[in-house]
Amino acid sequence: MSRKTILHMLTPLRHMSPFDVNMALDAGYDAVIPYTDVSLADVGNLVQDAIFSRPPDAGVATGIFLAGKDAPLALDMLDVAKKSMVPPFEISVFADPAGSFTTAAAMVAKVEKALIKHHDRELNGTSVAIFGATGVVGYCTAVIAAGEGAKVTIVGHDGIERVQEIAASMKERFDVTVEPADGSTEAQKTAVIRDSEVVLTAAKAGVQVISKAQLGSAGGLLVAADVNAVPPAGIEGLKVNANGETLDATQAVGIGPLSIGNVKYKTQAGLFEQMIKAEKAVIFDFRDAFILARSIAK
Repeated sequence: MSRKTILHMLTPLRHMSPFDVNMALDAGYDAVIPYTDVSLADVGNLVQDAIFSRPPDAGVATGIFLAGKDAPLALDMLDVAKKSMVPPFEISVFADPAGSFTTAAAMVAKVEKALIKHHDRELNGTSVAIFGATGVVGYCTAVIAAGEGAKVTIVGHDGIERVQEIAASMKERFDVTVEPADGSTEAQKTAVIRDSEVVLTAAKAGVQVISKAQLGSAGGLLVAADVNAVPPAGIEGLKVNANGETLDATQAVGIGPLSIGNVKYKTQAGLFEQMIKAEKAVIFDFRDAFILARSIAK
């Protein structure tokens, strides 16, 4: 008997993202049910309500999506969800808070392809500076890039204290090493950029982080990428649809938010489709998103 595919979407926020709801339905789920104001303590009971409502052979037709705007919290929720399974009663779980896991995966995948294509380089050993690393996309971008062997620096716009704490948490949770840097002044940002081969911006939408002059001062810059599609661009002069074109007055190529967004969209849709088609329960986080984004990015 064919069973309907059902996705329970959990968020600690007041509203579930319409973007994620649309993505799940367009990917093929028969029913999508949002749950808001969900705490970490709620996750176990909700998961067990879901797993015991259908026989074990139908568990794969049920999924949990973890949303919100907090990457560590979403990963904590994912851990609780996994521990709440009672084999053979198991369901699939996918975490992607604020689309950050799939966006970060897409950004790093596009940067990796640009390094190989235009500079015959890999992420391993490449110096990468991330502006906006206190946000969810920047956080995940740093972890993915560091996991691939890049020498990652996370730059704080409001001093070094917060990025120091974030760097320590990344080391503890993922055993990756990232360096914190103070980018609270233009001079400090320029100094970081000059020492970087890749510059990534994942700051608040509509905020210019890096100027043309700062890019031009970076003699060793290879790639610059931005996820902000709301004017002004996070990197001055970087077009929203840039896809490997050379940036003015540099040897670097640029990757714009629409190029990254295209891969992000296909990655999130692809993971939803994998959940629907899976023959046994699957668990997806940013690492799985990066594997798929790598296969999509061109």
